[in-house]
Amino acid sequence: MPRIPSARNRLKDTPVVGPKRVLLAAPRGYCAGVDRAVIAVEKALEHYGAPVYVRKQIVHNIHVVSELENLGAIFVDEVDEVPHGAHIVFSAHGVSPAVVNAAAERGLQAIDATCPLVTKVHREAVRFARDDFQILLIGHEGHEEVEGTAGEAPEHTTLVGSPEEADTVVVPDPDRVVWLSQTTLSVDETMETVRRLRARFPNLQDPPSDDICYATQNRQVAIKKVARESDLVIVVGSANSSNSVRLVEVALEYGAKAAYRVDFASEVKQEWLDNAATVGVTSGASVPEELVDELLEALSDAGYTDVQQIKTAEEDLIFSLPKELRKDLSGETDARAFGGRAAAAE
Repeated sequence: MPRIPSARNRLKDTPVVGPKRVLLAAPRGYCAGVDRAVIAVEKALEHYGAPVYVRKQIVHNIHVVSELENLGAIFVDEVDEVPHGAHIVFSAHGVSPAVVNAAAERGLQAIDATCPLVTKVHREAVRFARDDFQILLIGHEGHEEVEGTAGEAPEHTTLVGSPEEADTVVVPDPDRVVWLSQTTLSVDETMETVRRLRARFPNLQDPPSDDICYATQNRQVAIKKVARESDLVIVVGSANSSNSVRLVEVALEYGAKAAYRVDFASEVKQEWLDNAATVGVTSGASVPEELVDELLEALSDAGYTDVQQIKTAEEDLIFSLPKELRKDLSGETDARAFGGRAAAAE
């Protein structure tokens, strides 16, 4: 997949009513699970040399995928495209047991870069299925994470794609139902879906802990605060990034007059800035900060040089790398092994 050029987009400084400013949401960008997954591919290439195969996009960001391709990663849709005995990395979104088994049958050397928070949901699905509960999985049909979670207990899982679908879903026993969710959904929409499910199934059980990941929630909380004061919100993130798409929706719902998603600063259109004194900026959980920096630089051309950070949470969660990758080529423990880039920078 070729990287779309992110050449400097020279926007014009046109007059607006009031001072121009940027409200920069924080937290934004990379979460711990994404950082872990991207480093896993980088280290696999260091350890084993190119090519290293990756099933699906390691994270949903076209820039990250392109950069890893340049290093020698090969992205495939299914394991049967990978040569026997090769190294394969499972993406941050997780895979079903059927995929794990298919990789083993081909003699592939698998490295599991599934986000630990997604793994938690998988374990919940296994446990509830074992206890003969019907799992109402709130999520988007076709999303890799949903396919992986449903694959843990396909006979016990029913997908609920929206609050409206909650009104019509059918279960074998209304007294033995539990809800789980895709980790990257809109918090508000998920809770509305749960409310409607509970109205129909009063004995609906909750998961042991919130399935929507901390990073998704934090980014949505931050953009809610930014959106209230913004004439325009720009979200950096790819079209297949569920959490990035949700940020646009949340921004509009919470007061932004307009909101758009871009992969690169070069996609920003001059007309978006017409009459926009305050521009809110954020990025999805799979977006490197350099892409946000490029956007801020482009906005500065248009006179938006006053950048104010709006911080609503501190994030200090870190995840260790897959065990196969915790040592460097000399056999010493890698500085990133137990916390990714954040640990290495300390």
